[in-house]
Amino acid sequence: MPEGDSVFRLRGRLEAASLGRVVVTGELRSGPASGVSLAGVRIIGFDTHGKHLLTRFDSGQSLHTHLRMRGGWTVTRPGRMLPRREQHRVRVRMQLDDGATVWGIDIPLVELVATADEPALLGYLGPDPLRPDWDPGEAEQRLRARPDRPFVAALLDQRNLAGLGNLWVNELAFLTGTFPFAPIGGADVGRLVELAARCLRLSATVPGMYQVTTGDAARGRSHWVAGRAGRPCLRCGTTVRVRAEVPDDAERRRTWWCPRCQPEPD
Repeated sequence: MPEGDSVFRLRGRLEAASLGRVVVTGELRSGPASGVSLAGVRIIGFDTHGKHLLTRFDSGQSLHTHLRMRGGWTVTRPGRMLPRREQHRVRVRMQLDDGATVWGIDIPLVELVATADEPALLGYLGPDPLRPDWDPGEAEQRLRARPDRPFVAALLDQRNLAGLGNLWVNELAFLTGTFPFAPIGGADVGRLVELAARCLRLSATVPGMYQVTTGDAARGRSHWVAGRAGRPCLRCGTTVRVRAEVPDDAERRRTWWCPRCQPEPD
């Protein structure tokens, strides 16, 4: 799932393939700047904040993208192209001066902004454990501001702590023994923030540990509850439950939990 750790790893792959390279031909095919040529710009940097990716050019502009649930990036070697069946999904194309091509595929959010405007663009986001300016105290304060908010809803709100998506939020509820709809104010928020930061960093930086929450990367055993509805809990054997998400309701995403390991408060 595209979460903060996904985008952080993606940044590393794109840096390795394109940092310092000049775009020979290329364009944006989506968003307000659709049709704008990228030819002639040099890629001078990448940055991430939560699930947002910034690609910086020497023109003083940045490409701001967000994968949401379906977008992705890929790089083809010199002389290679995307399969014809994928061409209609391309939203960004950048052919580089070494012959490789960077493709942004089916990306819902594509916009070209002034690099100087990045802080204003993403200033609403909460602290990100994968950034050098990570501030756990600020994340704790934001989470405590609405103590009656459901645990999962508070953690999914990118204004509190940036980078956690549905997978991590559900797994953190399990790891802390929390009923996912219990008020966030009842949790040990300091411990929760520390655990969330540690999990994201492990997933983002350690080979073989991407989104592995159980310590076991074997198929079907990498998550405690996420995606395991109707299957036995890996800790106690109780059947994992799921509650469906409510469309257009950020407070109600699909949620999994073990009723024994995460008992509902009386």
